[in-house]
Amino acid sequence: MSALENLRRTMARPTLLLLGLTALLVAGCNQVGTSSFTFWDAFWSMIMFFFLITFLFIFISLFADIFRRNDMTGGMKALWIIFLVVLPFLGCLIYIVMRPKVTAQDVQMMAQADAANKAAASVSVADQLTKLDQLKAAGTINEQQYQDLKTKAING
Repeated sequence: MSALENLRRTMARPTLLLLGLTALLVAGCNQVGTSSFTFWDAFWSMIMFFFLITFLFIFISLFADIFRRNDMTGGMKALWIIFLVVLPFLGCLIYIVMRPKVTAQDVQMMAQADAANKAAASVSVADQLTKLDQLKAAGTINEQQYQDLKTKAING
């Protein structure tokens, strides 16, 4: 069995095809007019593909961050989007440098998370057992459900 057959069996065909086409597309610019494709061409193609995917992830994350921010006006958001579209690499770098470390929205999200943690921590096992007793007395749950929920509350 050849190495190519083993590779085809371990990788899905669409994935292999996509990786191969990407490597050939990126490295093809270096080999215009020749019939050779070396190991280093494939290696550098994979490196360039990695950086392309990383850049696209950063670009999309910055778009989401711009639209999510509450401290900027709509016009300012539009200017940043235009700047990112016209000069993508430079625009991403400038936005990352100029963005404040902590925005008002970040503080609001941290306060909400802190309040949720306090609310979750304030419910004790005794409170849960009291609620279960009330539900059992009202007839909402039967004895078996009461015992199961009581065991779950005590064990955490």
